[in-house]
Amino acid sequence: MTRQHLHAALPLLAAGVLGAGLLLPFGGAVVAAAVLALLAAVVSAVHHAEVVAHRIGEPYGTLVLALAITVIEVALVLSIMLAGGENAATLARDTVYAAVMIICNGVVGVCLLVGGLHHREQSFRIEGTGSGLAALAVLSVLVLVMPGLTTSAPGGSYTLWQLVFVAASSLALWLVFVFIQTVRHRDYFLPAARPDDETLHAEPPAARAAWVSAILLVLALVAVVGLAKLISPAIEGVVDAAGAPKAVVGIVIAMIVLMPETWAALRAARADRLQTSMNLAIGSALASIGLTVPVVVGAAIALDLPLTLGLLPKDIALLALTFVVGAITLGSGRTNMMQGAVHLVVFAAFLVLTLVP
Repeated sequence: MTRQHLHAALPLLAAGVLGAGLLLPFGGAVVAAAVLALLAAVVSAVHHAEVVAHRIGEPYGTLVLALAITVIEVALVLSIMLAGGENAATLARDTVYAAVMIICNGVVGVCLLVGGLHHREQSFRIEGTGSGLAALAVLSVLVLVMPGLTTSAPGGSYTLWQLVFVAASSLALWLVFVFIQTVRHRDYFLPAARPDDETLHAEPPAARAAWVSAILLVLALVAVVGLAKLISPAIEGVVDAAGAPKAVVGIVIAMIVLMPETWAALRAARADRLQTSMNLAIGSALASIGLTVPVVVGAAIALDLPLTLGLLPKDIALLALTFVVGAITLGSGRTNMMQGAVHLVVFAAFLVLTLVP
């Protein structure tokens, strides 16, 4: 079996395991098969995303992967909110917060560290990454911090009109960023051309191959989310047995859902294409807020679902630290492994303080 045939078969295999897992009794064998299929789906998703990206070029390729994962993540959040009722009031908040911390500290940190180890120093266009980071900071404060500071609604919540304003602002700012990224200032997000970059000399795939990869990409991402949800009871059991907070479950699921983007960003950094890594990271974090919040707010208003967005003080402090550190480490457009180590320490603090609040 060739490499292309293998990557074509893996999403179908993962989808088959997901279907079997939904029909068979839940047990250790099902969990083990789901974990293996999940890893296979992640590897396949990254491969097909790279095929699509090579066909349509940057920065559209990174946008495809970010959008695909975010749309499926929104569907997963809504399905759990509809089933959870009052118990799921903080789910959207925890998911968005975890996504921002995982991407801005975990993904960025490991990319800078690995890139620095392999290439000493790397560079990217600060014009694009800086504007994305600024938009992300504004949306994070509006969505996650201000609800705990306003006085019109109690308990870290917004009033109806405040929710409408925040949802509209989130969507508008994300749309402006996409316009800047793909139309007005597309050059801000293009990797610097290097003679030793093999992707410059490889022929783009045919249109038919790109469409097949796009379909298999969506199938692989659906399998990733479905399998993550399938194994979540086992994760919850481990968390309960360890006496850890419920928020740990959300972090684990978010990390699983973000695995394709993380792996793709890490591969790009190792290949000295840090611009692609930054496009994936900042674009994904912005999409996580810019798309998730309007849809969740719309569902909460239409279906009268409880929605709590305000973070706890400890989480606000870590969020503020993330953006202060990001403004310093990403402010020059040149990075080394020290910046990566700093981001990973913040990420470790996020994990530890969630586990032991």
